Amino acid sequence: MKDIPEALRDKPESLKEKKVIQGGVIMSGFVGLGVIALLSGLLFLPSRSDSESQPNMAVDPQPSPIETPQPIPKPQEPENILGHLVYEEAPLSQLKAVTADGRVKLRIGAAEKFLAMQAAARADGIILAPISGFRSEAEQEYLFFEVKEKRGQVTTKRAAVSAPPGYSEHHTGYAIDLGDGKAPATDLLPDFEKTSAFQWLRQNAAKYSFELSFPKDNPQGISYEPWHWRFVGDRQSLETFYKAKKNQKPIDNNDQLSN
Repeated sequence: MKDIPEALRDKPESLKEKKVIQGGVIMSGFVGLGVIALLSGLLFLPSRSDSESQPNMAVDPQPSPIETPQPIPKPQEPENILGHLVYEEAPLSQLKAVTADGRVKLRIGAAEKFLAMQAAARADGIILAPISGFRSEAEQEYLFFEVKEKRGQVTTKRAAVSAPPGYSEHHTGYAIDLGDGKAPATDLLPDFEKTSAFQWLRQNAAKYSFELSFPKDNPQGISYEPWHWRFVGDRQSLETFYKAKKNQKPIDNNDQLSN
């Protein structure tokens, strides 16, 4: 061994250590690479959703709500008291006098038609005398309650001949009570139907859009009033008297006279 220089000699222990170190480095490299590969694999594994992580369970769909048929609302019956329907009071600014003293007034349209009808009747020798037109609720209060007390009438009997306040056609400014100027004793009485004035109205009132409000056997159960007439010659007046009256037929004044 002397021919080999000492510097080039490797001791057995040194060689073993060297091999161990080299092997450790190699192994460490392999282990490191393995860890890196493992971590990379974990990073790229597909993630599982929450639904996949839960046991496979069948999910029932939400039941559809059952539609309950809604009841069809019944048409409201017109508000009434003892057969009388409710009416709004006409504004004073919409009234016009049909008498010289200004005491009897009607709505402007109704007043103009009445004056034309009155003139036509006079040309035929008939005097249509206005007795009462527009009435306020305060006036009707007196006519219903105070007169009822003075006469000692029960409420139902009074209601057959006079409307309670708030329920009179006279509030509208479209209704008028008429008499025969030649037979004043029949004013506001059923006997008015026997006068020439009533006969003329029966034949001609419709030409001026006036009709009898309470003919015999009227559906409201109001006493026969041959003197009480109302104007239905425009949309507002027509709706006032007919819109709320369910199934009421238009009045035929020619069928309301007694024999």
